[in-house]
Amino acid sequence: MVSAGGLIWIACRPLFRLIICTGCGFFLTKRDLFPAIAAQGTSQILLNITYPSLMFSKIVPSFTAQNIGSLGPIVLVALIYQTLGMFFAWIVTQFFWVPHRFRWGILVAGGWANVGDIPTAVVLSIMGAAPFSGAADQTLSVGYISGFIFVSMITFFPLGGNRLVTRDYDGPDVEPDDVKAALRERQKHLFHFPSRAVRSLTRRNSPIAAAPIEKSPVVIEESREAKDAEEEETISKPRPVLSSRHVSFYEGEDHVTDARPSGAHSHGWNSRLTSPAPTATAIDTEPEPEHAGDPNTPPILPINTSPSAPSRFSSTLRSFLQNLLLPPSASILLSFVIALVPPLRALFIDVPGGTHIHPAPDGQPPLAFVMDTANFIGAASVPMGLVCLGSALARLRLPRGVRAQLPVGAILALSMGKMLLFPVVGVLLCKGLVHAGVISRTDKVLQFVCMFFSCLPTATTQVFVTQVASGTGSAEHLSAFLMPQYAFMLVSMTALTAYALQDLF
Repeated sequence: MVSAGGLIWIACRPLFRLIICTGCGFFLTKRDLFPAIAAQGTSQILLNITYPSLMFSKIVPSFTAQNIGSLGPIVLVALIYQTLGMFFAWIVTQFFWVPHRFRWGILVAGGWANVGDIPTAVVLSIMGAAPFSGAADQTLSVGYISGFIFVSMITFFPLGGNRLVTRDYDGPDVEPDDVKAALRERQKHLFHFPSRAVRSLTRRNSPIAAAPIEKSPVVIEESREAKDAEEEETISKPRPVLSSRHVSFYEGEDHVTDARPSGAHSHGWNSRLTSPAPTATAIDTEPEPEHAGDPNTPPILPINTSPSAPSRFSSTLRSFLQNLLLPPSASILLSFVIALVPPLRALFIDVPGGTHIHPAPDGQPPLAFVMDTANFIGAASVPMGLVCLGSALARLRLPRGVRAQLPVGAILALSMGKMLLFPVVGVLLCKGLVHAGVISRTDKVLQFVCMFFSCLPTATTQVFVTQVASGTGSAEHLSAFLMPQYAFMLVSMTALTAYALQDLF
């Protein structure tokens, strides 16, 4: 049994190298020694070389046909965390105002967490010492982390999570005062709905409301006389013919057309505005054009600018496959295939059992040098990723004009929800899955990884997507939501790690 002081030290120790590596990127950027173009190049190296190498070097030796079933709980927990995060972010928008240019981005900030460098750095440090078993648990933990990374990448890129960010910049901007007014109106209808429903149900069931109201014979006779007099007056007057002149409501059609038939005269008043012409359907009969019988007049064909359903499906499928074949996701898929096929696995590592592959001259498997290279390159991914994280945080800044209009309520609600409420939900969820038999009670590594992923802040990938989508390279609204989360992370991550170790051991 580890003492309370020992638990706190074990929980704080991985945060030290997390802070040191991130701080190096932060201060290098502040001193203009790590410019944006260098950070972009480093990010490309991470995504295309180091992270795929790390995933390959850890998945192949850690997964077998016997423990591949643990991938199911990982995918389940990852999807639950994303769904709950987006739902909580939507709840925040119902109680606190959010800038118009962040109305969809807040859902992404709630659903997608930083599942790459931060958990890899912390979990590797914890698994490398007691009470875990060192290198074997480190390899297994990275294999489990790769499952979370894979789910996050698939849902963010191929399945369109990144497109939610771009929707924030569709259409004109809306002033904060207008957004607040719309929120107050929505809240008024939301909070008054139960009372209105009760009053409506009470009136409907009351005997006074249910009884029919009988009119007096005198009132009925007077209403009949008034109706007859109105009909006689209408017949005696000439009926006005509505003019067919109308102003088109469609953009680009600012002319006034006259579709009045020949010989028709206008009596009385003319309407200057009428509703647009109804949409023609398959059973509508359209009037014959004026030059319909002229063979020299080319026919007017309708132009359909909307893509057909098959073209939309093929475009979506093409985008999905392109994102699926990116180096990180392709490396994860290839690694699982190699790990589950014994002859392929034996080409890279020693496989106990009946699988035999002729070794290389040094007695190692024929492709063991590939595994050595992947281990060598993959070791650089965690420190490089933390340096890039610090650089990204150093570039987050709020323009002076925005600081006075910060949505403080929404910022604090989302930050406290992700950093304080979600760890509690994660612990309860993991305990429930263990009790239900979904997660093995003996797999301490899987339980710890699933609990740990509940206290991660918003992914910094959203920063890059927002900067591109905004067209100005800025992400001021996201910056305000991101900074408090990374400040609270140090406290919540330490507390959750200490509790998880005490609970598991």
